[in-house]
Amino acid sequence: MRTSKTRRRPAPANPRARAENLERRAWLRTMSRAALAAGMAYTVPGLAQSRAGFPAPGRPITLICPWTAGGPTDAVFRALAEAIGRTLGNHRIIVENKAGAGGALGAQYVAQQGNADGYLLSQTPLGVFRLPFLTKTSFNPVTDLTYIICVAGYNFGLSVRADSPWKSWKDFVADARANPDKIRYGSPGIGTTLHVTMEDLAQRENVKWVHVPYKGSAQTQAALLGGEVDAMAGTPPWGLVESGKLRVLNTWSASRPPRAPDAPTLKELYGIVANSPWGIAGPKGMDPKVVKILHDATRKAMDDATFLRVLDNVGQAVYYMNGETYAQFARDALQNEKEVVRRLGLAKAT
Repeated sequence: MRTSKTRRRPAPANPRARAENLERRAWLRTMSRAALAAGMAYTVPGLAQSRAGFPAPGRPITLICPWTAGGPTDAVFRALAEAIGRTLGNHRIIVENKAGAGGALGAQYVAQQGNADGYLLSQTPLGVFRLPFLTKTSFNPVTDLTYIICVAGYNFGLSVRADSPWKSWKDFVADARANPDKIRYGSPGIGTTLHVTMEDLAQRENVKWVHVPYKGSAQTQAALLGGEVDAMAGTPPWGLVESGKLRVLNTWSASRPPRAPDAPTLKELYGIVANSPWGIAGPKGMDPKVVKILHDATRKAMDDATFLRVLDNVGQAVYYMNGETYAQFARDALQNEKEVVRRLGLAKAT
């Protein structure tokens, strides 16, 4: 019976050659392990980064709210930020208030900081497109921003205290005509849609009233309740209206809101609407893939029950536009606001 024998590699002829052979094998094993480790070190971070995508875990997204804390827009924006965060897998969204320039300070800040990675965004109210014609600016709201989505629109109106002598808009205008520069109205700032619309109405009615600018709606409301101003241009504080402390003389949306069925709209009175849509934008040059992620997350967040409840509480309504449509709206608004500012004599000195 034949037995199988395992063939062995011939041993080195002498002990010195055997030692060199063993040393060479050990060196090859060491180099193979080093090469494998180097390859892993090179590839693993890249794989981890591609899997993480946008937004990266642990890196928060900052949304600039260009109005003071505690106001209606601030409340809406914070509710929206929470909803977006949940949509993105409980990602952290930070709301930062940067009030000023009639609501345009946030967009200007985002445009100028120049980092288009999607982690710094701002609300863009209608006043953003008016600012370049009211004062000198260092950014162009059309070319220096990436428009992501339009979210909602303000439903404005003019409110007075319930104990005021004006029972209607007609009374208010008649008193202003009889007493030029006596009636004071407050708004969230020079150059806002509220300021510009009130000046437009004054021109249409050939009256003069005094504009008192504040930094936000919360301060304007406090000024009205405290008697610093006679009227407030802005989203009517519906809680105070329903409790009988304030009266709405007119509304600026396309139709009468259910909360003020007796107040005429500017469309009825003058054929105009001033509902001021607002959305979200980032710096120019953003990656279209990042824009889509942000758009889709925000669009889904706009259906959030809490967000919709807060939106309704402050008298705003959903006003959706996708990024492309919103960008076209921005181009049109820039030209329209230029004409409005010129017609009202509010243009900056050249």
